[in-house]
Order: sequence, then structure tokens, then C-alpha cells
Amino acid sequence: MSTASREGSLDAPTRHPLGQNDPEFYNEDSLYAELERVYDICHGCRRCVSLCNAFPTLFDLVDESDTMEVDGVDKQDYWQVVDHCYLCDLCYLTKCPYVPPHEWNVDFPHLMLRAKAIGYKKGRAKMRDKIVSSTDTVGSFASIPIVANVVNAANRNEHTRALLESALGVHADARLPEYHSKTLSKRSRGHQPGDFEVKTTDRTRGKVAIFATCYGEYNEPQVGEDLLRVFEHNEIPTMIVRDSVCCGMPKLELGDLDSVEKLKNHNIPLLARLVDEGWDIIAPVPSCTLQFKQELPLMFPQDEAVAKVRDAFFDPFEYLALRHKAGLLKTDFQQSIGKIAYHVACHQRVQRIGLKTRDILALVPDTEVEAIERCSGHDGTYAIKQEFHDVSMKIVRPVATRVKKAEADAYASDCPMAGHHISAGLADGSSTQHPISLLRQAYGI
Repeated sequence: MSTASREGSLDAPTRHPLGQNDPEFYNEDSLYAELERVYDICHGCRRCVSLCNAFPTLFDLVDESDTMEVDGVDKQDYWQVVDHCYLCDLCYLTKCPYVPPHEWNVDFPHLMLRAKAIGYKKGRAKMRDKIVSSTDTVGSFASIPIVANVVNAANRNEHTRALLESALGVHADARLPEYHSKTLSKRSRGHQPGDFEVKTTDRTRGKVAIFATCYGEYNEPQVGEDLLRVFEHNEIPTMIVRDSVCCGMPKLELGDLDSVEKLKNHNIPLLARLVDEGWDIIAPVPSCTLQFKQELPLMFPQDEAVAKVRDAFFDPFEYLALRHKAGLLKTDFQQSIGKIAYHVACHQRVQRIGLKTRDILALVPDTEVEAIERCSGHDGTYAIKQEFHDVSMKIVRPVATRVKKAEADAYASDCPMAGHHISAGLADGSSTQHPISLLRQAYGI
């Protein structure tokens, strides 16, 4: 067989372990050499120019250099590209023809993650970034009954927002999440899984534990309630996982891999025990699902408990689609939900499960779903940062335009934060809805 170099790759992409425990991982000279190699490949290709601002930043640096090649770019400017990458993974999944097993072995997102990890070790992370990625600490404090009212009022006040921008670098115009004193844990206290017959399929075991996520716990507990109601309407014994902590995705995106490991060490034993007891696991936020299905297994490839949890973790609509395939999904819908402009979240796309949310919503009679497969530019924290907010609003503009042109009855995203960012892009007073909330409306429950 010929071993000659060839353009692109016809092989299915594969992912190598992250390798954060290899001493070479944190070698800065080695990092710069790899950044230069990959940046040069990206410069010669430029297919990803429309995905996010990391690639235009790189290409501008090259085009404005003396040589108009990567070797003319100051290595300290490499960090500008790193800072604009929010690990959406779309370049790896949808654009790059040189991902492994291609011989050029380009994994741009994980190279950016390695750079972020080295940058974090070198003290590049700002205090703001450490605070906003500490979702459990912020959420548990901001959800205290009296504090929640104060925090929510402050986040809506232009004067306090101006102070927040000057003090911490949180953009005054960025939409910040609301905090609820009645968290999902409080709302579901005393809940017991329904006494339904457990019906298995070839891939599902018929009992579901909901990993609430920080966002589902503190910011939009209603989504978790809707998830619980929809699954129990389909006679699936369902419970809320107790005593869990953040999945670690915010800390991963910061490059704080030590904190990711600590969070993993708390969550994985808890979830693995549930898997051993016969439970499947779902989460209402795609980024959290992806953390358990992809990122933690690539960080800890030898950890059998991590692999066990990975194999039992599902996107909610992926799970419902598998039940529908087995003839176990109820279709006793009571009302249409009309035309839906549906934004496909990046971290759901990279799970490679297909458009399961669209497919399930389309089962509702007299319902039309228009899918929008384009990044919203939010990333959980990127859009709230003073230096990146304007760029994030530019990235969301085409999505907002598609929503507006659809003239839909509602718009939705599996990622609640992306949905709210689209609302900010529309700036017409409308609000996003979570697809699971729309499904509950269709069931009339």
C-alpha cells in the first residue's frame, strides 16, 4: 500500500488522549513548535475562517507579518489565537481535513486546550476567569434566598453593571444568568422515581438519573423539572442525582486541569455507582454531556469508572430517540408547538448523534422545525468578557438573522446559554425556550 502524502483524509476521525500527565505536555518550547506547525497548516488551508474569531485572528497575524507566513508572527502573539478559541470543537468535527488518523495529525481544539493549560500554570488566567468558572461556589452563594434577589437586581442595573465591568472585566451589556433560590435540588426534594415497569432496549436500560449541572441547578431549574416530567410521562423511572458538583467544563475551558481532575474525582465514583445500579445518565446542557462522553475519557483513558460513565451517558433527546426507535416513546401530544427555529448547539453536534432534538420535536403534529447549524459564539463565559463580548455578538448575528427570517412561533437551543445569547442578538424582547420545555408543552403536562 502506498504511503505517499495525500490531501485530506477519507478515514473516520479519531481522537488521541490529551496526555496531560506527560511531562512534555507542559513544555513551553514544545508547545510553541507545535503551535507553529499547526498554524502553518491552518494558514495554508483557511477552511475554518468563518467558524469563530480564532482563525481570522491567526490569518490577520500572518497577513500583517513581514513574511506573510507563520514564521513572521511573533510567538507571543500566538496567544491571541488561543484566547479566541472557546473549544466548540466544530473545526475538528466539520471542517478540518487533516484530523487524525491523517498523517498531519491536526487537533486544533486540544492544542488550544494544551496552550490554555500551560497559560494557566504560568498565571495568565485573570481573577474574573477564575471566578466565573467556579460555578458551584458562585451558584451556591448567589442562590441564597435574599442574596439571589440582590444579585439578580444588580445584574439588571446599568450602574452596578458598569462597576462590574470596570472592576472585573464583565461586559456591561452581556446578559448574565438569573439565579434561583429555589434550586432544582430543593424543587425535587422528596421526589421518588415513578413505580413504572423498567423497559430496556438494545442501548437503554430504562431508568434515568438526571445530572442537573450547575446551570440546571442554580440558573434554570425549570428545565430540570421539565426533563423530569417528560421522562416520567414516558413511564421511565427518573431521579435527580444528589450531591454532584460541576462537570468541570468551565475549568477545562480555562485550562485549569487540576480542578477538572478534582471535580472528576468527586463525580465519577458517584455516577459509576448509579450505573452499577442500572441507571442511565442524562444532563440538560450539551457541554456537560460532552464532558463525560468525550473530554474526561480523553483525559483519563485508563480509568475504567470514567469509561463506564461515558457509556451510560446520553443527550436527553438522543435517549428519547432511542426509546422511540424501540416503540417506547409516547406520542400522545395534546397540542402543536407551531414553527420552531431550532439552534443546534455546538457541543451537541460534536457528540455525533445527529439532529435528535429536531426529529423528536417534529413528531408533534402540525409542528415544523427549522434547524440552524451555526455557532452562537457564547461558550458560557466568552460572551460575557469585556474583551470578547463584541466579537461574540458578531458571531451570533447570522444565527439571529436566521431566527428572524424564519418568522417562527418560538426559537430554542439545547444550550440554554446559547439560546439567551440569540435573544440578545435579536434584541426584540423575545425569549428563548429549551426544547424539552417545548416538548412538555406539546404533551400538555
